Amino acid sequence: MEQLTLTTPALLFSAISLIMLAYTNRFLAYAAVVRNLHDKYKKDHNQVLIRQIKNLRQRLYLTRSMQIFGISSLLLCVTTMFLIYIEQHTIAIWVFGLALVLLIISLALLIKEIQISVQALEHHLSDLEKDKH
Repeated sequence: MEQLTLTTPALLFSAISLIMLAYTNRFLAYAAVVRNLHDKYKKDHNQVLIRQIKNLRQRLYLTRSMQIFGISSLLLCVTTMFLIYIEQHTIAIWVFGLALVLLIISLALLIKEIQISVQALEHHLSDLEKDKH
């Protein structure tokens, strides 16, 4: 394996930062939807709203996990850079490898969350189609 340099983990900074921004935007959008659903549910205890709330709760927990794994990956990238700086190259390689695994997990959770989001939107579209006919 080639020598790990400070540049390698530093390259992930911008990528992870953009991913975290996207995750945060998702979380903020969900927070707005939760507040909206809360107000609707207070007025009408509709079963459709209960299903939406259950779906949203699942998506929120996935988003939280995505954020935790993404932040942990970033933290380990910084740790890798520090280990390279203090010339602990063998440990740095293992820590960087773990950072990559955490980033992979975060992205895999994103795929799962997107699938759940699409299912929720499909439900809304099917309701619209029922009303149309």
